[in-house]
Amino acid sequence: MVILAINPGGGSTKVAVFDDTRCVLQENIQHPATVLARYKLVLDQYRLRKQTVLEALDRHGFDRASLDAIVTRGGPLMPLRGGVYRVTLRLVSDIRRGKIQSIHPSLLGPLVSYELSEELGVPAYFVDPESTDELWDIARLTGLKGVRRRALSHALSCRTVAQLAAAKLKKRYDRSNFVVVHLGTGITVAAHVNGRQVDASNANDDGPFSPQRSGTLPLSGLIRLCFSGRYPEREVLDLVQRRGGLISYLGTDDMREVEKLLARHNPQAELVYNAMVYQIAREMGACAVTCRGKVDAVVITGGLAQSKRLVQDLRKWTKFISSKVFVFPGEEEMPALATRLMSVLSGRERERSYEQEVAVRR
Repeated sequence: MVILAINPGGGSTKVAVFDDTRCVLQENIQHPATVLARYKLVLDQYRLRKQTVLEALDRHGFDRASLDAIVTRGGPLMPLRGGVYRVTLRLVSDIRRGKIQSIHPSLLGPLVSYELSEELGVPAYFVDPESTDELWDIARLTGLKGVRRRALSHALSCRTVAQLAAAKLKKRYDRSNFVVVHLGTGITVAAHVNGRQVDASNANDDGPFSPQRSGTLPLSGLIRLCFSGRYPEREVLDLVQRRGGLISYLGTDDMREVEKLLARHNPQAELVYNAMVYQIAREMGACAVTCRGKVDAVVITGGLAQSKRLVQDLRKWTKFISSKVFVFPGEEEMPALATRLMSVLSGRERERSYEQEVAVRR
């Protein structure tokens, strides 16, 4: 099976072609901020992203007619069980009409995939969207009736590395417990218990602060900020979701720049960096509780996992959780998309229906 994988991110579009699970073509196309700034809304970038995919294939002389299927990320859709879903007109319509949890460039994946699937006559799928919801019911309550925790996480990345860790341990993923950490511009810390992500931080709402996100904030301080009259709603959301964390304190979300400040013993950088490490580690400890202390391994991935200092500092705080720590630096999402789709196409995993799942969740 020849599979086209599409992964739109905040400033890039990743494109890959797989022959079954063997990668035969891959590009990571960067989109300058000045170009993306021309688009008022994220979904307005749709045609740019589609053209980016087609141009990447053309540069390699790839014959589009040879494709058998397309696979992509899902984005922050409405809550869904983890799995592989067909991209349908209903899904595209829901994204266009705003029947989603939040706006993120990953939503462009289903839009581009659906149109390409129609043009090429091949099916399109999405896998483990950010809105994958397998939380225990007790993990949904917040302490205030009417306000519930939402499942939004790096679900595809976390499940992928958890399955890789299980394979290294020669154990079944659905019989293993892991504390999984995705370190990116947003950070997910998750507890995987017997093959389910039963609890996870939501980078937009809670958990540790990260390069761009504020993480959990003191309620009274946040409420006063919202009613101060200084910021409209959209700007407050922007503050906590895009201009929080390292950007708020240090003016950069680039860990390499932060490490340069640390090398010069900048006191503010040292304080902020150590606080971020502490908050991530504290969340990892909470997930160890979710696993009732029986953790087969700690698993760390994401772009920031390329920072040896960050990984080492986290291990110093959390070595009591498990003696086994697996680090998968960078992103594992592209091969994961192809692998999971092949598991459906080969009959090892059952395809899920978006329409049925949405109906059940209502």
